[in-house]
Amino acid sequence: MASSELLRVFSALEQARVRYLVVGGVAVVLHGHLRVTADLDLVVDLEPTNARAAVAALAAADYRPRAPVPLEQFAEASIRQSWIADKGLTVFSLWSPSSPGTEVDLFVREPFVFATCYARAVMVELEGVTVPVIGLSDLIALKRAAGRAKDLQDADALAAILEEDQHG
Repeated sequence: MASSELLRVFSALEQARVRYLVVGGVAVVLHGHLRVTADLDLVVDLEPTNARAAVAALAAADYRPRAPVPLEQFAEASIRQSWIADKGLTVFSLWSPSSPGTEVDLFVREPFVFATCYARAVMVELEGVTVPVIGLSDLIALKRAAGRAKDLQDADALAAILEEDQHG
């Protein structure tokens, strides 16, 4: 995933004053464990005004849903609930024709209490853009809860970084 494309997404969200957290592989890398990731995972504060601002910012950045549904539907809690109940959806995937190799995945439900994790977020400056990244301990917990082999490997690597930070 090209860093210039990540910056374009982060900049669009920052300009729209969207409350979100970077989670997933990009967060793992930003916390210091280098690994390859194919997508950008975001947890958006699903408060309706913020969710609408997020989809407007992403649409303005030329992102559109992989599924054949209007992007604006993501901002509707009842529609997200039906996606979860009827399709088992966990993330809403977006892509951009101007950067077809980049995928942005938005969690359809907050996997944690957003305000609590946001308060503990690490604000990372990337070329003048402030990027809210889930805190290290919260990321470890999220990775362990996901339970997939790659997530557990990430959690172990991140726990070693946390240990080093606390004792180094």
